[in-house]
Amino acid sequence: MTRRGRVTSADVAREAGVSRTTVSYVLNGDSHRGISEVTAQRVREVAARLGYLPSAAARSLRRGRSELVLVVIGDWPTSYAVSETVEHLTRTLTSRGLAVLVHHRTPESRPITELCWTVDAAAVIALEGVSDREEETLQAAGIHVTHPRTRERSDDPDILLAASPELGRLQVEHLAAAGHRRVGYALPDDPRLSVFATPRLNGVRAACQRLGLAPPRDQQVPLDPRGAAAAVAGFLSVDDPVTAICAYNDEVALAVLAGLRAHGLTAPTDVAVIGVDNIPAAVLATPPLTTVDFHPAAIGRHLAAIVLGETAIAPDALPSPAVVVRESA
Repeated sequence: MTRRGRVTSADVAREAGVSRTTVSYVLNGDSHRGISEVTAQRVREVAARLGYLPSAAARSLRRGRSELVLVVIGDWPTSYAVSETVEHLTRTLTSRGLAVLVHHRTPESRPITELCWTVDAAAVIALEGVSDREEETLQAAGIHVTHPRTRERSDDPDILLAASPELGRLQVEHLAAAGHRRVGYALPDDPRLSVFATPRLNGVRAACQRLGLAPPRDQQVPLDPRGAAAAVAGFLSVDDPVTAICAYNDEVALAVLAGLRAHGLTAPTDVAVIGVDNIPAAVLATPPLTTVDFHPAAIGRHLAAIVLGETAIAPDALPSPAVVVRESA
């Protein structure tokens, strides 16, 4: 198949019978140049028919700024929390006239610096996957980088709560307050999620030690009925079985509940279960799932506010994570 060459403003000008300057004025919304509406409409129709798109770089030079924000997501599956974060930062930025491009970075991806030059990004929100060197290069080129941190990086604001040990701490404290002394931790079986799962598990371990509980028994729980049942059996088929399970997230918690049912057991009567994320389906579980909500929508809005330079007007943009108590724990 022969690839058609890029359509230029000269092509549009020639087809419409106007100058390239007129094409530029019309397609960039400049209505103060004495161009009649009839001519402007003809230019727009020709541009649409030929498939012409003005160069992002040229448009940025004319306006003195780019209008695109690149959101970089690491090599992990898209979860409810990630979707909520991206949705709300996108809604906030687009309401202010900015465009958002979401890039899922994999080991095969192009360097972020190269991608930024290609799409002419004005700013980057790096949820994960941008190296320190890339960040330095982008900042030096005048491309603002918002890089969420956790409390392991005490010199930066605590934004990316998805990877915070505090989530595990809250799970254990809730279970301990209910009298549980032997806790398990249900890990996801996707190794790409270790960037989030490891800090959460570390929070569980630290909380167990501080409260005088036995170290948590951890194992992977797959998201399928047979695998979940086998994992639950692993938690219980020991001399000192767990009485409560902290799950990596709500999806894994739902798998644990399914695994319990496969053995004729229920939560919280036999084993208490607590998740993370507060997904909409949590209230539909049997029993309704107790979980930890770290407010990803608020995180998205806060990230957008940083890009817009408006964090000062949103002091409550990041409410603290909190346990949402239902019936499973």
